[in-house]
Amino acid sequence: MLLTAYDGAILGPIAKLLGWVMNGVYYLMDQIGIGNVGLSIIIFTIIIYLLLFPLTYKQQKFSKLSQKMQPELNAINKKYQGKKDQASMMAMQQETQAVYEKYGVSMMGSCVQMLIQMPLLFALYRVFMNVPAYVSGIKNLFTQPLGGNATSLVDGIMATEGYQDTMTNLVSTLKITTQPVANFTVSDPTAIANSIVDVTYKMNSSGWDALKDAFPALSSEISSTYETVSHVNNFFGMNISDTPLHVITSSFSAGAYLMVIAALLVPIISYLTQVLNIKLMPQATASGNDQSDAMAQQMKMMNRMMPLFSLVMCFTVPVGLGIYWIAGAVVRVVQQYFLNKHFEKMNLEDIIKKNQEKAKKKREKMGIAENQISNAAKMNTRQMVDANKKQLSSAEKELEIEKANAAKSKAKAGSMSAKANMVREFNERNNRK
Repeated sequence: MLLTAYDGAILGPIAKLLGWVMNGVYYLMDQIGIGNVGLSIIIFTIIIYLLLFPLTYKQQKFSKLSQKMQPELNAINKKYQGKKDQASMMAMQQETQAVYEKYGVSMMGSCVQMLIQMPLLFALYRVFMNVPAYVSGIKNLFTQPLGGNATSLVDGIMATEGYQDTMTNLVSTLKITTQPVANFTVSDPTAIANSIVDVTYKMNSSGWDALKDAFPALSSEISSTYETVSHVNNFFGMNISDTPLHVITSSFSAGAYLMVIAALLVPIISYLTQVLNIKLMPQATASGNDQSDAMAQQMKMMNRMMPLFSLVMCFTVPVGLGIYWIAGAVVRVVQQYFLNKHFEKMNLEDIIKKNQEKAKKKREKMGIAENQISNAAKMNTRQMVDANKKQLSSAEKELEIEKANAAKSKAKAGSMSAKANMVREFNERNNRK
């Protein structure tokens, strides 16, 4: 089963773990008589987002604290605006660090949470793009005899002479994207069988008709498999392996206008749920810092573009992937709504105080090492300031000499400065001679 799964070094193991959970969800639902891939995707998505909720909570908490301390950070940015010397930059960094320590949060903020969440979500995408590789119950529909047939669909295809070229032509004609062996020329029969499952699972209804034309002797096996797979893949009358665009065109030509509306709702609902999710998210405000404001503008642009991207893409990807996007957006909307209510009632001052106590205990554990680092940083700053004072240009040196000469010329009679001036004038007259 694992041969057709995504085998990336990082996402591969994560996808296999998530696939194991997805397989468990489908198995339990199948045991109670409601084995359906679309419904399994929704339940599985809810489970994953609930598991990620602690990370989401920490991320949202950091956003609220960031808004609270933003005025102090803006004041520091304004104080050092335009100052590019090393001493000023180090001083700005120290003051900024002090603000973060005051509120008891890390300068890395939610980066750690994002670094953990992103691989999980990308791996989840891999699972939904190739369900039979991870859900054994779905794969068995292709590899075990169905409907009283003596052989399975996969075994029947592999027993047909020249099936490699036939399947390769179908992949090219139907424009099916699959992995890892779309040309069916490897020597491992298990890998070839897995590739046949990958290709046939991703076929839409017209693809199954093409499969019947390509293997007329397997008409019974193909019909039985398609009927069973269509049943478990059925979601509001749509096959989740079909794209909404295919459902719209085929249903419109057949006069099934309700199916056209159902297919249109997939990208539309995906767009609306993501827009609502972004509306509920904490939004970045103007900080007075050019770099921060530029990043905030880029984020706003991405927030506008991502729902549109989802709207367009949902027409051309399988319905099952659209269900995943919608389910994920709905779960995030619900989470965000209750998080916003929670943070509105929360006393941020108490949180800041607790964070400061934690930071203080952490500094106490660091002990001398932290003091040494702080002293070294201050010493380096003083050394740079002194070095800057010593590094005078030639023009500045001449100006200092002229100031000194002017001060000497105003010296009182009989003073040491006046006598020094007399010696200097005597030497200058002799030199001219």
